[in-house]
Amino acid sequence: MTMNGISIAEFYEKMKTQLQLTLVAGKNGLGRMIKWPEINRPGLALAGYFDYFPWRRVQILGKVEVTYLRSLSSGVLRARIREMLSKKGVPCIMITRRYRVPQELIEEADGLDVPVFRSPLVTVDLIDRTTVFLDDIFAPTISLKGNLVEVFGVGVFMEGKSGVGKSETALGLLARGHRLITDDVVRIKLREGKYLIGSGSELTRHHLEIRGLGIINIQKLFGAVSFREESQIDLAITLEIWDPNKDYDRLGIEEDTIRILGQPVPHLIIPVRWGRDMVLMLETAALNHRLKASGFNPAQALDEELINSMRRK
Repeated sequence: MTMNGISIAEFYEKMKTQLQLTLVAGKNGLGRMIKWPEINRPGLALAGYFDYFPWRRVQILGKVEVTYLRSLSSGVLRARIREMLSKKGVPCIMITRRYRVPQELIEEADGLDVPVFRSPLVTVDLIDRTTVFLDDIFAPTISLKGNLVEVFGVGVFMEGKSGVGKSETALGLLARGHRLITDDVVRIKLREGKYLIGSGSELTRHHLEIRGLGIINIQKLFGAVSFREESQIDLAITLEIWDPNKDYDRLGIEEDTIRILGQPVPHLIIPVRWGRDMVLMLETAALNHRLKASGFNPAQALDEELINSMRRK
């Protein structure tokens, strides 16, 4: 995959099994690029109307399109296919339900180097799976320094300066039965325009770097339940060395947020100093976040109770 999209060859490699694809024509066009996540059913184009034809999209022929093609004479069918495929940016064609591919389509696709695939899946299923895959490929993405752990089902992104204890805290959480998603660098995607999903590199997955111990394999040490490949990011926590001159939040009434890919994420700054149990702090932060998400804010509830008590007096 590149910043400009994904090649048909890579799409075929990644989705061949899931979509049960068979390449039937246009093998010399596997270098073509998919540059848009949307797909298209080219019914109007096959009928001869090419105004506003979205040629940059993956084209899917289902029952309606294939049945219509069979109703055309060979000459008309070839002319419509040729005009459709002559658009230089058409990435590929996928035909559903194992329908027999018209010979005219095979010949024109081979001549213009446009890959044609066939799948046994029904049209709706093929569209859904392809759309999910392409939406993920084209989702806005950013990489941030930090760790991502899942604590009591809450995805917690930990950031902070090098040496502040992020990896050690993650190790402590693992020992308490929580799960690691990634250490050091978190790759974050914005899915469906609102969900932040964090993951790690396939190369470094299952590994954690601890100063004094080196790199450890958490899968081997803690078992398969100790990690996940990805997690939604629900809470961001900044760890920093305790500054006695800094006024840290002691009430939690006003909630702070940071923005990741334009989305607000609840944010806490937790100071680190000798004697503080950072594992317990993160567990409590995660549980408190879950409590707030359920509609109950302990700090606000106490504040309201104090105000009501003063009013009564």
